[in-house]
Amino acid sequence: MKRKKTCLIAGGAGFVGSNLSDALLAGGFEVICVDNFRTGRTTNIDHLKREPRFSFIEADIIEALPASLGRRRVDWVFNLACAASPPHYQSDPEHTLLTSVIGTRNLLSYAEQARARFLLASTSEIYGDPQVHPQTESYWGYVNPTGPRACYDEGKRAAETLVFDYGRAERGEVRVARIFNTYGPRMRADDGRVVSNVVTQALAGDDITIYGAGTQTRSFCYVGDLVEGLIRLMEYDGSYGGAVNLGNPAEMTIHELVERVLRLTSSESRIVRRPLPVDDPQRRCPDISLAKRLLNWAPQVRLDEGLRRTIAYFAEDAAAAASFPSRPNRRPAARKTSARTSERLAKMKNASVPQMERTLTNS
Repeated sequence: MKRKKTCLIAGGAGFVGSNLSDALLAGGFEVICVDNFRTGRTTNIDHLKREPRFSFIEADIIEALPASLGRRRVDWVFNLACAASPPHYQSDPEHTLLTSVIGTRNLLSYAEQARARFLLASTSEIYGDPQVHPQTESYWGYVNPTGPRACYDEGKRAAETLVFDYGRAERGEVRVARIFNTYGPRMRADDGRVVSNVVTQALAGDDITIYGAGTQTRSFCYVGDLVEGLIRLMEYDGSYGGAVNLGNPAEMTIHELVERVLRLTSSESRIVRRPLPVDDPQRRCPDISLAKRLLNWAPQVRLDEGLRRTIAYFAEDAAAAASFPSRPNRRPAARKTSARTSERLAKMKNASVPQMERTLTNS
């Protein structure tokens, strides 16, 4: 009987990492989750505690990896370990940069010793505020190397350099996914991303924040689609040795996203405007021609359906936190939310735009 692969996921208790863990376990894989809980949460993996093919190690990848990992046979190593939203990665820029550089080097060395295939979760932020649209993998980017976002943007660019150097030196099989805006269940309400901000504000019935005129564009990929793309990229046995964009090519303005969320939540929230954060990209949209050709991959979940699932997740999470029974068969409506749940959502909304981010805006 053929042995099922064992996968190590650094950042496995995070938003994307925990969804990836679920998908791999559903496919019969064994999963070793490593996380330091800086942005990951125990609630994301609590349901896996009794799963015999799942194990968890609390560790920070910028430190020496636990000796116990050396005794495990591992086939795939996914590096998803880095804060990915501006308020979180800017709160400790040194740690963010070291996670991308030192952490990636530690995991590459581990993968080399284990003879495991390695995948780096990189980011569309390596393109900066792009002057080429949509963004293709051949575009080198337009990045501010000294601004408040540089700890993440340049950290990921350096991480890609390390990964491709390992590949060129034939020290291991490597893959790089450049991930564009992703949303879905298990997002943190306080991560400062546009979807979590808008959804929690709409559910609470509070003012919805739009930065700038709201004409800047993004493209939103549902987390289940992204996870499928990561697995297909890791499985890919071809000769291509570059990065691969994973995201949804359906581009829209932030204002259009807000209008959709307001409609889906039946919210009467008002829109308020704030200055744009420093170095905030004006346009963001992936060219996924390469992913289609190499991986036969493209997003399948339509935005309205993905937003409904995300709205239901935040509504249920708030209801559970307020010890109030959720009603998953009904569309969340801000006007009918209980007082206790509304208070919880208001706290979620307030946390979603931390003071750190408010100080990093253009005047």
